[in-house]
Amino acid sequence: MPTERSGEERKASAGFTLIEALVALAVAAVSLAAIGLLVAGNIRGSGRIEQHLGLVATVRAVEAGLPDRASLAAGTLTGEMHDQAWSVDIAPFPGDFVNPRAAQFWTPQIIVIKVQSPSGAALRIVTIMLGKRTGER
Repeated sequence: MPTERSGEERKASAGFTLIEALVALAVAAVSLAAIGLLVAGNIRGSGRIEQHLGLVATVRAVEAGLPDRASLAAGTLTGEMHDQAWSVDIAPFPGDFVNPRAAQFWTPQIIVIKVQSPSGAALRIVTIMLGKRTGER
């Protein structure tokens, strides 16, 4: 036959023990730490994306400002835009498959555009354009 407890015994056994409260606090602390790491990772990731988009915008602006292909000459161009240093290297395309008789006026040139932000992040784009053959008008 079950025994009934008195009102004082029920009050003494009601509530949480100190160990239960500490375990609940530890679980809450671990959860908050995990959420904090996740938020910090997202902030770093969004900063990198913003930095990359800035580099891409500068590369596009530099590419749009290149001389037209009739006046595109081999050499190096440098400058700074949006606090980012850029350089453009223009050189003849290193390929022996171009028939010199077929390419009387135009020759392929390799163009390397490099942009570097003050933080050290860099973007490099390599493309090929036709340039006026040297010695031709």
